[in-house]
Amino acid sequence: MQRLLVLLSLTFLSATYTSAASLSEQIIGSAERFLEQLVQDYLDNSQITGRTSIPPLRLDPRLRLPTCDKPLAISQESQGEPIGRVTLGVRCSGSSPWRIFIPAEVRLYRDVVVMRRPMARKSKLAADDLSLREEDVSQLRQTYLTDISQATGQTLKRGVASGDILTSNLLQPSSLIKRGDRVVIVARSGDFFVKMQGEALSDGAKGQQIRIRNITSDRVIRARVVGPSEVEVAL
Repeated sequence: MQRLLVLLSLTFLSATYTSAASLSEQIIGSAERFLEQLVQDYLDNSQITGRTSIPPLRLDPRLRLPTCDKPLAISQESQGEPIGRVTLGVRCSGSSPWRIFIPAEVRLYRDVVVMRRPMARKSKLAADDLSLREEDVSQLRQTYLTDISQATGQTLKRGVASGDILTSNLLQPSSLIKRGDRVVIVARSGDFFVKMQGEALSDGAKGQQIRIRNITSDRVIRARVVGPSEVEVAL
């Protein structure tokens, strides 16, 4: 009799373990498929090229959940894009409801612009100062660059070392106009425009608003730099 009880106990424990293991596999499998699709949709909608890597998801082995008699509902609980650290929620709304959270990590590898050599502050960047290198960008806090042309012609705000990843906060556009330069002021309204001569009262990079003195009227205006020796103002 005692032997029979032991056998029954072992059978029950084995069935319980199998059931728990099966549920864990179901949760992990469903969550991983959901996350893979979530990431792919994000990349497609954002038109981002790169490769991703998602380490296997894990559940706390001490977790004990009743079998769910309805399909699992999975959602992204963390805010923002599904890159880097992501939290998934898994919910059972069956006869024995429960809800758990699963931490995940999504790594995104892209070709980013890096320095080929050390350069000092205020150096102007040329294409041969830069190269592309694949990096995990999921943990980068600053805006990285993916095209060398994005940095070419810009000036460094601080010194950088060889191999450093170039980010937008390290760059400032080089001035197209210097204080004292003679410039052409283009006053535009739709297809109609008028040109006049002016003098720059401050330095300016493309897109910046700077002070310009109209040489004819001696009036000081603010105009947007559109190119070397040319600024534009709306009529």
